[in-house]
Amino acid sequence: MSHPAKATIVEDLHKKLNASPFLFVADYTGLKVSQFAELRNRLHTTGARCHVVKNTFLRRAAKEAGLPELAELKGQTAIIVGDKDVAAAAKVLKNFTAEFKKPEVKTGIVDKVVVSTAQIAAIADLPSREVLLATLLGVLNAPASKLVRVLNEPASSLARLLKAKAEKDGAAAA
Repeated sequence: MSHPAKATIVEDLHKKLNASPFLFVADYTGLKVSQFAELRNRLHTTGARCHVVKNTFLRRAAKEAGLPELAELKGQTAIIVGDKDVAAAAKVLKNFTAEFKKPEVKTGIVDKVVVSTAQIAAIADLPSREVLLATLLGVLNAPASKLVRVLNEPASSLARLLKAKAEKDGAAAA
């Protein structure tokens, strides 16, 4: 790259890609400025951000970040990156696209694996990160509570047996 500003843009984009566990690529052609602002606001509530990028810069930054090669990039491209909850960002993108018929989601990368638009839609249907963590905690706690009951049961049985024996011996002695 001959121009220092281009190198700075690619470096900034490279940092954004490295900091995010996911990347969604969308064509925002035909999206009004007010709609684009609305999409950004909705994504912001999930910890995701939407950036307009030049295709050549995105291709170069993705390569430098060690990400898989993206499919052919054409048109006006926006990327969606975020801090953690890929399902929440995918859900916002899916709902927004259903509402406004734009942007057109092209592809994505989740944990350095290329995902299709259908896979992004499937990710959108997943429960939120918090719900998944709560479910996992419930699954992990269930065996622990059963284990406590099982471990307590022999002691309870032994106590009942000893009490019955003591009552029987007390009745026999009387």
